[in-house]
Amino acid sequence: TTSCRAKMAAGEERVVGAAPAGYTALAVKFGVRQRSPHCLLVKEHQVREGAGTAHPPRRTLFVLNVPPYCSPDSLSRLFTRCGPVQSVEICDKPGPGEKKEEQTSKFFNRKTVTGFQVAYVVFRKPAGVQAAKTLSREGPLLISTESHPVKTGISKWIASYAASVVDREELKAEVDAYMQDYDKKIAEEEAKAAKQEGVPDEEGWVKVTRKGRKPGLPRTEAANLRMLEREKQKRARKELLNFYAWQHRETKREHIAQLRKKFEEDKQRIALMRAQRKFRPY
Repeated sequence: TTSCRAKMAAGEERVVGAAPAGYTALAVKFGVRQRSPHCLLVKEHQVREGAGTAHPPRRTLFVLNVPPYCSPDSLSRLFTRCGPVQSVEICDKPGPGEKKEEQTSKFFNRKTVTGFQVAYVVFRKPAGVQAAKTLSREGPLLISTESHPVKTGISKWIASYAASVVDREELKAEVDAYMQDYDKKIAEEEAKAAKQEGVPDEEGWVKVTRKGRKPGLPRTEAANLRMLEREKQKRARKELLNFYAWQHRETKREHIAQLRKKFEEDKQRIALMRAQRKFRPY
């Protein structure tokens, strides 16, 4: 067991110390009790001239192998010792830096991180990038502290589950606020369209809308009219079916009366033939 542990420890040291060409391996720990350090691969982010990236050259540190439970604040606290950090951006994969849309909703369009990511750490001065490369000499760096803990393992899953439980009141408040903003935006667009209606543009064209030509019925009123029309047709069809049923009953009654009349006539004729002894049934 001791030899196995020694081999594992030696293997861990080799993994932490080894890094691809151009990268520097930084050993970090997300807890005091963590035995095996995690390896972050860093290098100076370089782009071609005129690429139009949002990550400034000579001041951006490119970080690989970022765990999903590592937040931008954690990386910012880690690299603050190298110099003032301007911004930290974590992405799913490397790519040109583009301004991301701010997440205005807490409940909608939430993205669940499942794998390792990459990060771009922008320093205020170029010296921060060079200082970050020398952190590998200090040994394993502790990211999670008592004042700023990083949740991992079961505590992370518990926190994720607790965050997934939706507060109904908070959700209702957010939806109401969104609908108020939407109604306000629609009202402003309608007021702007009404103000511009009938006014020619630069080329002399006048915009004609459907509302200006012929106001249509509201959706609810049109639906009510269609429903009344269907009820009227159904009632007329029912009356027609009842009329045919009454006529059919009268026809059957007349047919039965004719059969009875013919039966009485046949009885009288048979009786007359018997009286004349001309009846020969066989």
